[in-house]
Amino acid sequence: MHERSSVGELAEQLRRELDRYSPGGKLPSSRVLVERFRVSPVTVSRALAQLAAEGLVVTRPGAGAFRARARTAPAPAGDTSWQEVALSAEGAADLVPRSVDASGVLVSLAAPPPGVIEFNGGYLHPSLQPERAMAAALSRAGRRPGAWGRPPMEGLPELREWFARGIGGAVTAAEVLITSGGQSALTTALRALAPPGAPVLVESPTYPGMLAIARAAGLRPVPVPVDADGVRPALLADAFRATGAPAFVCQPLFQNPTGAVLAAGRRAEVLRIAREAGAFVVEDDFVRRLVHEDSGPLPRPLAADDPDGVVVHVSSLTKATSPSFRVSALAARGPVLERLRAIQVVDTFFVPRPLQEAALELVGSPAWPRHLRAVSAALTARRDAMTSALALHLPELTLAHVPSGGYHLWPRLPDGTDEPALVAAALRTGVAVTPGRPYFSAEPPAAHLRLSFAAVAGTGEIAEGVRRLRAACDEVLG
Repeated sequence: MHERSSVGELAEQLRRELDRYSPGGKLPSSRVLVERFRVSPVTVSRALAQLAAEGLVVTRPGAGAFRARARTAPAPAGDTSWQEVALSAEGAADLVPRSVDASGVLVSLAAPPPGVIEFNGGYLHPSLQPERAMAAALSRAGRRPGAWGRPPMEGLPELREWFARGIGGAVTAAEVLITSGGQSALTTALRALAPPGAPVLVESPTYPGMLAIARAAGLRPVPVPVDADGVRPALLADAFRATGAPAFVCQPLFQNPTGAVLAAGRRAEVLRIAREAGAFVVEDDFVRRLVHEDSGPLPRPLAADDPDGVVVHVSSLTKATSPSFRVSALAARGPVLERLRAIQVVDTFFVPRPLQEAALELVGSPAWPRHLRAVSAALTARRDAMTSALALHLPELTLAHVPSGGYHLWPRLPDGTDEPALVAAALRTGVAVTPGRPYFSAEPPAAHLRLSFAAVAGTGEIAEGVRRLRAACDEVLG
């Protein structure tokens, strides 16, 4: 963080001083800037690169940096009002209008303002990410023979084999496709399984990003309620009969947002119900690697117990590493695999080979199991700190389930709570929280918050965040 802030500060200082130089005039050398501002050569290089990207300076290898020539005046803005008609009319004949709403996803992607505690983050805090191990893996990967060549369209065989072993059962490398992150894999799966206008069954509540994928594809999400043991099979069967949906999307392990694990007695029942309906189950196994220390043995993925090709399995490395380490896998059996492969090739060609090679280097290194153990311990401590703080300072929030994996809690707010007002008040007090409403594809049964404990700096920040949330509740709840 210190290096990044130094880069920004130096770039701003140099930006203010540019008027001292005529267009084309040479700036002080990197050595002079290092001595004057007492920063590293890397900081100077990055600051100059930032100004070059802004068109303010020009760098010439071996010669130095120069103030850029004055830019020509920008062309006057055109009239884009015609697009309102074009964009609103394009789906007029669709049975289910396609709506592209990224707000539910952006909540967990956008960085909060400075000083705001991030209880709405969807990824590990930088202090929990294996930055050194990833950097070393990327460096080693770049030196592999052919690392910058074109990979096989389905992905590197060794990486497909690694994902197949992680799924278990009879899944083979030939049944795995390497994809660019879980969001991309889910998009491919839904496009492969359901035509525009079709209903698709989803857990209720569920991940807003998946709802956004479905709606952007012109699909109609139909909710199936989840309880502490996962999706309710009887209601799942009712939903298939009522809709004829071709697919059901679920997260059987540490479900987002409830944290529920599909109970052992329901696993085979879910597969049987889908098989009898002639439908697929899309299994989003997104946080298997973020297990807590007190979880006990994890159930196998549904795909490991599926000989009939009912399950299309999604698994990703992103949640356990970094938001930029977008390597995931789709696994399927039977003719659907070819359709998944065709859609992926058309959409993205393939995942860049250097990233696949880096993934292989990372998961094959001794640092990988060490990292997973460290993250498990850290998440356990953070979960316990947040549950204790909520119980002490916010007893009116009901926490029906404390998960043994994942990175968030799902407290229910008191009946009648104005959820948007509380979220806004929390932000004013300096803590960003995620509202529950976007997790429901239909009317929610109650107001909720999703509180992440992975994106903060540590347990001290959790305690302070809950204190600020208490102040917001005092303001809204009275």
